[in-house]
Amino acid sequence: MSPRTASRKDWHAERLELLRKEKEFTRARDALSAARRDLPWVKVDKDYVFEAPEGKVSLRDLFAGRSQLVVYHFMFHPDWEAGCKSCSFWSESFDAITRHIAQRDVTLAVVSRAPLAKLLAFQKRMGWTFRWVSSGDSDFNFDYRVSFRDGEAGEGNYNFGTLSFGGPEAPGISVFALGDDGAVYHTYSAYSRGLDMLNPTYHILDIVPKGRDEDALSYPMEWLRLHDEYTAA
Repeated sequence: MSPRTASRKDWHAERLELLRKEKEFTRARDALSAARRDLPWVKVDKDYVFEAPEGKVSLRDLFAGRSQLVVYHFMFHPDWEAGCKSCSFWSESFDAITRHIAQRDVTLAVVSRAPLAKLLAFQKRMGWTFRWVSSGDSDFNFDYRVSFRDGEAGEGNYNFGTLSFGGPEAPGISVFALGDDGAVYHTYSAYSRGLDMLNPTYHILDIVPKGRDEDALSYPMEWLRLHDEYTAA
């Protein structure tokens, strides 16, 4: 690296200007979060069934007694022997947050199409304990646009029709709530860069001098490996 250097006084002046921009961003983010929460709710009319360690469970069951549910759509095709390395990258922090969000009436569950046995074997390999269920026998992944049937992969199939995703599985997150009427409602979904806010590792990289350091790679996250596949630095 060849840094641009400055005196402490000049650095302080530039830092104050950056602080002003950071505060603007924080206020804009707060307003965006409020708008996100203000989206209308859509009633979930399908009876989705998932395979869990204890047997068949419903979408309502995934709430685990709370009124809000966050579902991370983890890319794991039924034919794959291991989960997506990028989704694994996102999922590394899930065990650390589940107890905290539970105090705010929120449950986190991870859903994939692969058979439950594959999910649990990979979960054990990674050392994770978060709730992970299989949607392999339901339309759940297809309805929430993170899995694509033959002929669906391609132009405008992803991120609310704004992007193209060429593979059979894509990442995403969806939020559900229980209404006062007892029904389950879909309140929010996000895809692509909308998932960045869930990745604490990227937030750390964004504040160091080299940043994510991915510009010279053939694609973002080319450097990424499952955490047990890294060689010693």
